[in-house]
Amino acid sequence: MSQPLPNDAPPSFGRPEAPRWVPAVAPAEPPAEGPGSGAGSGTGPDAGSGTGPDAGSGPDAGSGPDAVAVDPDSDEAASAPARGDLGATGRVFPALPEPAPLATHGPARVLALCNQKGGVGKTTSAINLGAALTEYGRRVLLVDFDPQGALSVGLGIPAQALDHTIYDALLEGMPIDDVITATRVPGLDLVPSNIGLSAAEMVLVSEVGREHALARALAPVLPRYDVVLIDCQPSLGLLTLNALTAADGVLIPLECEYFALRGVALLQQSIEKVTQRLNPRLQITGVLATMYDARTVHGRQVLTRLVEAFGDRLFHTVIARTVKFPETTTAGEPITTYAPTSTGAAAYRTLAKEVLASSVISNT
Repeated sequence: MSQPLPNDAPPSFGRPEAPRWVPAVAPAEPPAEGPGSGAGSGTGPDAGSGTGPDAGSGPDAGSGPDAVAVDPDSDEAASAPARGDLGATGRVFPALPEPAPLATHGPARVLALCNQKGGVGKTTSAINLGAALTEYGRRVLLVDFDPQGALSVGLGIPAQALDHTIYDALLEGMPIDDVITATRVPGLDLVPSNIGLSAAEMVLVSEVGREHALARALAPVLPRYDVVLIDCQPSLGLLTLNALTAADGVLIPLECEYFALRGVALLQQSIEKVTQRLNPRLQITGVLATMYDARTVHGRQVLTRLVEAFGDRLFHTVIARTVKFPETTTAGEPITTYAPTSTGAAAYRTLAKEVLASSVISNT
């Protein structure tokens, strides 16, 4: 019954390229024919008409009065790359099938969003991926497994005022049904958390089968959901170990910044150990590049490094920086409902398709 709402080595990037900004350019009038006109087809190094394949790449591109900037949150910017086009990762963007409707629901596949570094977009991705999955007819349960309770706050749930949280289901034997809270998004439920969860690791140390506590708590509700997303705390402690033991797959959000790359090898080693010793079905669903800014040389370099390091494990979907994400936190709702036509909303819908097409949850 639902409760009421109340050091691994740093990567080498080499010599940075010269920064450049490539604006969208309004179509120009067709050039007049005749010798010496210099109009061409827009393919030369200084072409600025925006009509040729290399338009806008020359030193004089976009400097004329016809240059216009594209609003990053406009419908035009939000459109996903077409099949066969190069995506932000520099790879051909695949044709993603439209998720088929489900005749029945469950049993759920469990994904843990995990990274020991904080501020990489775990909570934002959990909220918005979960909301996007509901738009494709999936029933989703979000599990706030971070004592900071950011997932709960991001959905407008005052977790500090709730009588019951994940702590009660984890350590007090309370049925998970008594902890689950409905959100404002149809088909999206939440297991909230607050600062009380910070004591769980100390209590779990003396428990028998402590690594399986979360799996035991979630087991009764898996048959009625399609996907469970666990928002892990930024550490590799006992709570994160519980999440990995309960999960079928791991989704690793990774900010397109230098420091976010450090320690990824340690996370991979932890996942391998859990797979070998506790949870043989666990696999890496994918690495998600977040907070990407194509305007910066550093952002492009890090994304290139991610492609080289993870290959096919890196999602084709890239989550770009946008002012909409902080606004959604204040509003207490996902970007798919707060700004449904924005770049961020489109990106998480595309990510939802990629996740549903993955081998980890392809049967949902």
